[in-house]
Amino acid sequence: MITHSQQPVKGFSKLNRDEKIKWLSELLSDNETASFLQNFRYSDASLQKKFESFSENTMSNYHLPWGIVPNVMVDGTIFHVPVVIEESSVVAAASKAASFWANRGGFETLFISTLKKGQLHFLFSGDQERLKMNWGLIAEALKASVSYLTDSMRKRGGGITALRLKKIKGLASDYSQIDLEAKTADSMGANFINSLLEEMSRVLPDLINKHAGAGNVEILMSILSNYTPESIVKMQIQAPIETLTWDKNMDPFKFAERMKWASDIAWHDKGRAVTHNKGIYNGVDAVVLATGNDFRAVEAAGHAFASRKGSKYRSLSSVTLSNNMFTLEMEIPLSLGTVGGLTNLHPLAAKSLQILGNPDAKTLMKLSTAVGLANNFAAMASLVTTGIQQGHMKMHLKNILNSLNVPESKHVDAEKYFSNKTVSVAAVKKYIGYTGKA
Repeated sequence: MITHSQQPVKGFSKLNRDEKIKWLSELLSDNETASFLQNFRYSDASLQKKFESFSENTMSNYHLPWGIVPNVMVDGTIFHVPVVIEESSVVAAASKAASFWANRGGFETLFISTLKKGQLHFLFSGDQERLKMNWGLIAEALKASVSYLTDSMRKRGGGITALRLKKIKGLASDYSQIDLEAKTADSMGANFINSLLEEMSRVLPDLINKHAGAGNVEILMSILSNYTPESIVKMQIQAPIETLTWDKNMDPFKFAERMKWASDIAWHDKGRAVTHNKGIYNGVDAVVLATGNDFRAVEAAGHAFASRKGSKYRSLSSVTLSNNMFTLEMEIPLSLGTVGGLTNLHPLAAKSLQILGNPDAKTLMKLSTAVGLANNFAAMASLVTTGIQQGHMKMHLKNILNSLNVPESKHVDAEKYFSNKTVSVAAVKKYIGYTGKA
């Protein structure tokens, strides 16, 4: 039997918001959906309209916690960094690590670059050698064809830095790829690069026939590449081992040795590396989200980068111990912007950037990396000392108490009771004498 929820719906996108909500209420067979969704909408109609323009089929807003990681010292300057994340303990861990390292020199940028890439894929049935020989002429003509698009970007220090013709092993001999490399100033650059590529694809066939001879030219596709190994940040935290008083119950030298083990295991074991890198992106993504940037693109690039040395997936950070110095270093690709997209349209994204002093793209890249590195240090430090669950379970207990509608006044007693006990829903219910009534 086909239930109502399995029935297809036609013309959904053409319904207005109220009609979509009515449809959803009928689908769920309740009278509460409309008022429920209204609770998450802005009372300011103009602000709500702005939010609804960000996406399609919008009926309400989905809220995530927005907070601050204070005392993030990057290259000698203190920042208080806005973050958006729902996972327990992440902000607390980053905050603790940031303050710890602010007293030990902070986060130091070793290298930063902002080159982005796009690709134009095409087939050419003609003389491949002649195409290769005359590529320089074609590339210059392509740059000239998009000069009206690059003029403004060049005035801001950006623009096309390279156009390369590539062959890809395993694909047909008539296939070629144009790799476009560009600096995009303080914008993430997706629209800029995609516009360049699409204009180039329009003029490319005539240019190839002019300079490489007759032959059919078929444009397959053109698109920004989210793999950005040349838009990258390399950062470190470093201090004398004897100053690593993170855990009062563990000698600093033992702590450093165990941190080295945690790092090495993540470098050599894929099962650990994935979780190690996920911990890094707990911090990176939180800043990326708070500032209206694309966390999916950032993560995709990072995980590809983790596999850059052959087929082995590795950790993005590493610990070295040398001359009684502890160093945690990380290198990650980041393609971020501080103008364009949602960075100014989304009110909280704009406020986040204001709190950071309206930074340029490079500064935002550094701050995202620093919070990621802070989370990485804190996660490894927890694993090699008290274990990761101590912090998680404290927040887990709070979530359970809230889900069972336990008054805030009773939370402190519950936290004391479970300070040395295993937290579970069943254990909390038993402790509060839960009767099954909300």
